[in-house]
Amino acid sequence: MQPNIVLIMLDQMSPQSLPVYGHPIVQTPNMSALADQGVVFENFYCNSALCGPSRFSMMAGQHNSRIQAFDNASDFPAAIPTFAHYLRLAGYRTCLAGKMHFVGPDQLHGFEERVTTDVYPGDYGWTPTWDDPDRIHWWFHNMLSITEAGPYDRTLEIDYDEEVAWQAERWLYDAARSRDKRPFLLTVSYMHPHDPYLAPRAFWDKYRLDDIDMPTVPNIPLEQRDPFSRRMWQLYDRREYDVTDEHIRAARHGYYAMTSYADDLVGRILRPLKALGFADNTVVMVTADHGDMLGERGLWFKMVFFERSIRVPLIMHWPGTLSPRRVSQNASLIDLLPTFLELAGAKAPAPAAPVDGKSLMGLAQGSSEGWEDTVIGEYFAEGTTEPVFMIKRGQYKYITAAGDPPQLFDLQADPHELVNLAGNPDYSELAHRFASEAADHWDSAALRAQVIASQRARLLVQEALLTGKITPWDYQPHFDATRQYNRNYGGELYDTDRRARIPYREEPPKREVGE
Repeated sequence: MQPNIVLIMLDQMSPQSLPVYGHPIVQTPNMSALADQGVVFENFYCNSALCGPSRFSMMAGQHNSRIQAFDNASDFPAAIPTFAHYLRLAGYRTCLAGKMHFVGPDQLHGFEERVTTDVYPGDYGWTPTWDDPDRIHWWFHNMLSITEAGPYDRTLEIDYDEEVAWQAERWLYDAARSRDKRPFLLTVSYMHPHDPYLAPRAFWDKYRLDDIDMPTVPNIPLEQRDPFSRRMWQLYDRREYDVTDEHIRAARHGYYAMTSYADDLVGRILRPLKALGFADNTVVMVTADHGDMLGERGLWFKMVFFERSIRVPLIMHWPGTLSPRRVSQNASLIDLLPTFLELAGAKAPAPAAPVDGKSLMGLAQGSSEGWEDTVIGEYFAEGTTEPVFMIKRGQYKYITAAGDPPQLFDLQADPHELVNLAGNPDYSELAHRFASEAADHWDSAALRAQVIASQRARLLVQEALLTGKITPWDYQPHFDATRQYNRNYGGELYDTDRRARIPYREEPPKREVGE
């Protein structure tokens, strides 16, 4: 029997800030309960530390360079098969609630239903300009997110996530009373705990400011930084605001509070699953698109290959099938598509495009046989003018970009990535192997040319589409009010009130006239 699949995606959620992964004060009872009864992947990664590219590679099961998912304004072509396409063909009902950052006129990418719009634009307006690397775009991150951190009664992000949670809950109730009994894939994608660090007041009050830890690795002077993280710091800091220790502590306070709020949003999906009888035959996965540096090393947000930026949580829960365990092998978001195909079973179609990932079910069930223990990361967006690549294998991580000195870290001995071993004679052979592998795997100059050509084309198209009559690509949710509640037409609508009840009960028999 095919299980239902619920994928819950948080935004900018670093596992290091979850109690499941060892944080001492953050409170996430829903995710912790899932983890206690499920499988926790300890070394799980995104494949690009930026929202759109990370999500596109995840949905396609392909590396970003293969599908040209370069940045947050990259077109996601409709012809690329996603896990939603494959699962529809495998007999699943598919729905998206929340953010997926689709860019382009196709705003479904295989989902039959989409019950909310996106929180971000679907056009090419956020295209970087490698031709003009000094240009500051209005949409770049800046340190205002840190200096304004604090408790808020309402924000745009709260509005959005409340809508996502409500629509996802409603969809589950509709699925329970629907005559469509196909298994379902429900993807619920929240905005929190993504910056700005504006926390719902009730969740801010769960934490004492004095208990908030400061960064483990304090600010590293600019001249001592590696070139990539130096450029990234210059991208969003720019010395526009004076950032104090009080600001940093408040931003981390906000992030922890937003994480607890995100956990509450997770619970709002778990509760109806249980109440409706879906839980026992539903695989629930909780993950994120990337992490947040949160002031470590003086860096914020994502867009670098340090652990707090590139590593993400993954919790898998399937009662009666997956036993509680922790998985130490390296894996990544591109492994979700083949995992879903395995869950779909014999009805799943053969892939019609390359699949760079591998099913996680073996690892989740305790077998690492044949697992390569390697993750590939790529970055092609703002803050650089050269492609940046990462190879994580076993305990070692290698980072390289044209014109920058390579970086090699032993994460077992150096979890905070403070000692670059690339120039250490004792590691010269390992560094050489990684360098050769990177050179064989990527043609950096050719990829750079592709990125710049893509940017130029998108910038021209965007300017044209904003000239004259504008036809937005942003998704417009459609609800047919003529099919809701009580109406006086349509033969099957006469019993709308009774059919909306859970549990459904047939109308009791009427007495015969004269009895």
